[in-house]
Amino acid sequence: MSGFFEELQRRKVYRVAAAYIIAAGFIIQIGSAIFPAWELPNWTLRLAIVLLLVGFPIALILAWANDVTPQGIRATPSPSVPLARRRRNLLILVSIGLIISVAAGVLLLPRVSARKVEKSIAVLPFQNLSDKKENAYFADGMQDDILTNLAKIGDLKVISRMSVMSYRGDGARNAREIGKALGVATLLEGSVRRIDNRMRVSVQLINADNDEHIWAEDYDRDLTDVFAIQTDLAQKIASALQAKLSPNEKERLDSQPTQNSDAYLLFIQANDYANRPDHFRDESLKAEELFEQAIKLDPKFAAAFAGLSMVESSIYHSLEPTPARREKARFNADESLRLQPNLPEGHLALGFSYYYGDRDYTRALSEFEIAKRDLPNEAEAYLAIGAIQRRQGKVG
Repeated sequence: MSGFFEELQRRKVYRVAAAYIIAAGFIIQIGSAIFPAWELPNWTLRLAIVLLLVGFPIALILAWANDVTPQGIRATPSPSVPLARRRRNLLILVSIGLIISVAAGVLLLPRVSARKVEKSIAVLPFQNLSDKKENAYFADGMQDDILTNLAKIGDLKVISRMSVMSYRGDGARNAREIGKALGVATLLEGSVRRIDNRMRVSVQLINADNDEHIWAEDYDRDLTDVFAIQTDLAQKIASALQAKLSPNEKERLDSQPTQNSDAYLLFIQANDYANRPDHFRDESLKAEELFEQAIKLDPKFAAAFAGLSMVESSIYHSLEPTPARREKARFNADESLRLQPNLPEGHLALGFSYYYGDRDYTRALSEFEIAKRDLPNEAEAYLAIGAIQRRQGKVG
């Protein structure tokens, strides 16, 4: 081996190796800061690291075979040693280069892969500070609507409602632990106090890495301003996380589902019953009743028609597979899209109507794809697509 190390020194491979490692470390450090600022996906940094790791043994081979002279790059003169020893020395060099590259990859790549998506958020369950505890549904509804608005922004990663509900009632929240568990960079916490037709909403956006507040906002408004609050919050969160809003996304955020505050209260109560885990017949029928009351107050409430259709499909699928339920699910889904053709929740409802009611997987998938496009963070569409593909035997 002494001859090998003498050859390394003579061929100046040490210098090339040291210079390459320093340059690669600098490139990785700069890339870690610049790539997110340029909004490049995380895989681009991983690719750059892999290319640098692959390039290291190649650089050693080139340094072994060539030398930089005043006359340019020339082949390094080989000593008069047997060919077998020269091959052995080259094989040792390549092996060392590969071992160093693999070891560096084991250390670097997991860290890069674990880097949080900076434009990511979890909307934690809001606290109900109202004197009347039955107003808890209003706090849940506020959280759910803010989450739904954020889910419409394709440039954001938004954690689903199901994943955050386990933190309801957790008074001693640890932002770092929650952020790590959910894989997000930011958390939104809030509280709601409602007295008759007045409400006070307090929210704060928190950096999950260091538990520091990014900003906080208080709204003291009439109930009729609830949609303006939700829109304002979604836009401020998108701005704080530097998430881009497309014109269509901005239009959907600005639209108000209803002008009738009483219909809205019935709507969020209905959603509260419909979204309860392991909800049974009583919860489903109560949600159905409340959606119907909301529609009676506002016959143009497209989101309420979509919600009612979802409940009818669920009842048909799990409780009461009758033609009347199937027809009611289809009618309300169609009605929601007649009132608002681009409503993604309407396409989601129509997809479930085709899926559960007709077993028409082709049409269901078409509707779910539309819903997924306009609600990029909505888990239900992805789960339904996966379920259908599994039924079709397309899961690889």
